[in-house]
Amino acid sequence: MRTFLRFIPAAAGLAAMFLMAGCDKLRSRDQQNQGVHDFGSAKYSDAVEHFTKAVQLDPTNSTAVSYLATAYYAQWIPGAESPQNKEFADHAREEFKKVLDLNPKDTTALSYLGNMAYQEALPLPDDQKIAKFNEAADWFHKQLEADPNNKQAYYYLGVIAYGKWHPQLMLAELNLHMKSDEPGPLKDKKVKDQLRQDYGPIVDQGIADLKKAIDIDHDYADAMVYEQLLIREKAYLDDDRQDYDKEVAMADQIRDQSMDAKRRNDAKAAQAASTGGIVQDEAK
Repeated sequence: MRTFLRFIPAAAGLAAMFLMAGCDKLRSRDQQNQGVHDFGSAKYSDAVEHFTKAVQLDPTNSTAVSYLATAYYAQWIPGAESPQNKEFADHAREEFKKVLDLNPKDTTALSYLGNMAYQEALPLPDDQKIAKFNEAADWFHKQLEADPNNKQAYYYLGVIAYGKWHPQLMLAELNLHMKSDEPGPLKDKKVKDQLRQDYGPIVDQGIADLKKAIDIDHDYADAMVYEQLLIREKAYLDDDRQDYDKEVAMADQIRDQSMDAKRRNDAKAAQAASTGGIVQDEAK
């Protein structure tokens, strides 16, 4: 009997703890909902406050952590150099990484982190740009590990390949005193060989990644645009004009396909807007 009586306070304490934890989860969800409302009204600083409280009440609330990161991201302006803007970026990155601590395969967090690194790379000088491009590519590869059919991740990998390669071709043309619209291939074999060695695999992989994006979405117009750009510029490394002309013709064909795909996408978007999102399937 005495043992039973001693057990009652302990059981009551455990029950109180569970009840308190349950209340914190409910309060966390309420703060999260208030944050969503403020975010929808573009009151991002207020949203941050609510999402922060939601996470403090329930650190396991991965949705609130993700929303907090997104609220910081929404206030970040890529390329702006103010201390406040840097804080927004740092906080967004920190919170997205917390999302990954809770779920390492969260594709949304991986996508945001890849996109941030890519955007941060663009204004950097060349010696710093490559490192940021590589950081972005690492995030997109992790995204593909979690979601092998993510077309956007493949697209960004192709865009990053173009971002690494294009300036090098432009520099080679400048050094060889070629005009920007002058057809290829490059006239200096030594220059071509060096570019093939240093950037050939990057260009080939970029084309392969863009093809995978298009395989997933046959109307992925943006991916087609970069695919034809990489093929067109890779042609400058060909040994003779005949091979160059063939690759340029292939690039022209893909460019035309991208324009057709864009028209189809625009038509679908217009129809969806006019019918409330109901779109008829096209005849196969």
